[in-house]
Amino acid sequence: MSWYNEAIFYHIYPLGMTGAPFDNPYGEPVNRMQDIEKWIPHIKNIGCNGIYIGPLFESKSHGYDTTDYRKLDTRLGTNDDLKSFVDRCHKEGIKVIFDGVFNHVGRDFFAFKDLKEKREGSQYKDWFCNVNFWGNNEFNDGFSYDNWGGYNILVKLNLWNQAVRDYLFDVVRFWVSEFDVDGIRLDAADVLNFDFMKQLRGLANTIKPDFWLMGEVIHGEYVRWVNEGTLHSVTNYHLHKALYSGHNDYNYFEIAHTVKRLQDMGVNRNEGCMLYNFVDNHDVERIFTKLNNKAHFVPVHFLLYTLPGIPSIYYGSEFAIEGKKEKFSDASLRPCMKAEDYKENPITSFFESLAKARTDKSCNEAFTRGGYRQIVLTNRQYVFARETENQHVFVAVNNDENEAVVKFNATSDTMLKILSASGANVSGDNKGDINGGLINNIETEQVKITSMGNCYYEIKLPACSGAVFVTE
Repeated sequence: MSWYNEAIFYHIYPLGMTGAPFDNPYGEPVNRMQDIEKWIPHIKNIGCNGIYIGPLFESKSHGYDTTDYRKLDTRLGTNDDLKSFVDRCHKEGIKVIFDGVFNHVGRDFFAFKDLKEKREGSQYKDWFCNVNFWGNNEFNDGFSYDNWGGYNILVKLNLWNQAVRDYLFDVVRFWVSEFDVDGIRLDAADVLNFDFMKQLRGLANTIKPDFWLMGEVIHGEYVRWVNEGTLHSVTNYHLHKALYSGHNDYNYFEIAHTVKRLQDMGVNRNEGCMLYNFVDNHDVERIFTKLNNKAHFVPVHFLLYTLPGIPSIYYGSEFAIEGKKEKFSDASLRPCMKAEDYKENPITSFFESLAKARTDKSCNEAFTRGGYRQIVLTNRQYVFARETENQHVFVAVNNDENEAVVKFNATSDTMLKILSASGANVSGDNKGDINGGLINNIETEQVKITSMGNCYYEIKLPACSGAVFVTE
């Protein structure tokens, strides 16, 4: 099995995490990568063995308006600083994937600057989509062009042009040879040219063993992107929505329906093609902000770690920080965080326990390659199995504010609890303060298991809790 199917990711938006200025002066490099390196022991301690970090390369503002694909953003340091970071991660057994922003570039990208200067005479005029020399824009370029999202600072690349593809493929080869990167998260994969992605997959199959391609896709039939010929995985926005709204509405049917729909698509099956699961990221509100009942922080994360797919934690959310999306800025979703200001505590211990349960030798095979079977489903209780021929793991969650009893048949007369926890006393008093009310309120509770004989069990779940069981 490939490393990424067994990965637990930690997602970093580096310009935000390090407090880099939003506007790039293109000045002398400032080594902020060393601030991110300080987080590596913590990342390892909470059980993450993969880091998705980006965007990293020179840009004018937020990182997605690339100026130079071969140069670490000067606000973060030099290429040697990035090499040092990846090398340190690898020494700690942590894989690293970069953000690949290949759909568009910034206006300071060399080919676009040439186009502005030489217009029809530029050798790069066909590198961009729908350049119209009879048009204009707010920059008074004297021509117009396609962009991403209606923003002319993001100039859409013409990925139908093989010269553009070859340039980007050389960029990927450079990232591997220069930084030893282990994979790429493709930004805006839902609008990328499919032939480009297929060619990129061919490159990935030869450039480095188990080189991983994961795409940002929000809506649609994920199997269009996730298959043997295109990408290995995509972002699981379907499950992201179900996880928070299924708790806010006390509706586990929504989550179970989403899992079944994904199974029916042909993804998240035990033969591979596992989706990238998350509850928040650099584009959406923090999970602790989105949850109406903060105690649901516990069952939400039980499901993140145990449902089919590859789990990912967005930096800071393991401390239950808040972040509300604003109309004209994502800054609150991408805060500066210094490693020395954050200490291991009961919340981070909870994440460490989840990772240990997922990687425990009695569970790992079931969680990383096992099938999924729904067992008990009500609005407020949900029990399912993750199974292979050799392992049978059961997961139970309760979103009710009261203790609940679930009964079901297992596959053995001996069933052991691997992990249980409750957020029953968690409140909204945290407000992003690491010394706030949440820290001491995630509690490991003794789930009560009663064997009724003939592999039949009764389990009492505390309020707002989750538990993982394995049969012997």
